Amino acid sequence: MTPLDRERAYGIAHATINAWNSRDLERILDHYADDIVLVSPVAIERMGDPSGTVRGKAMLRTYFGKALAAHPELHFDLKDVMWGVRSVVLYYANQRGSMTGEFMEIDADGKISRVVANYSG
Repeated sequence: MTPLDRERAYGIAHATINAWNSRDLERILDHYADDIVLVSPVAIERMGDPSGTVRGKAMLRTYFGKALAAHPELHFDLKDVMWGVRSVVLYYANQRGSMTGEFMEIDADGKISRVVANYSG
C-alpha cells in the first residue's frame, strides 16, 4: 500500500463523517473492512463486553445500529484530521458538543481495519 498523503487522509475523513451524517448504516459500514476491530469505552456499555472490543463487520453493524437508534439527532462536525503512513486520526464534535478522537488504521484496500476511539467529558 502506498503511504497516505494529506489528500487521501482528508478524503477518508470526510467520507466517513458524511456517511455518519447521512444516518445510512450501509453507507457507514462500507468504509470498514470485514475483519474490523474497534475498541471503544462506549462498546463496554453498548455491547456488554468489558474489553470494549467490537470484532467483525456483523458485530460492527449491531454496534453502529444501536448508536443510530439511541441518538436520532446524531451528527458529527469534523474539526481536524491527522495522518500517518497507514493511519488517520479524526477529531470531531458530536451533536452535544462532546469531542471524539478516533485513530483508524487503513488496510491495503483502503478500508478501515482498526479503530481506537477516545472521548472527552
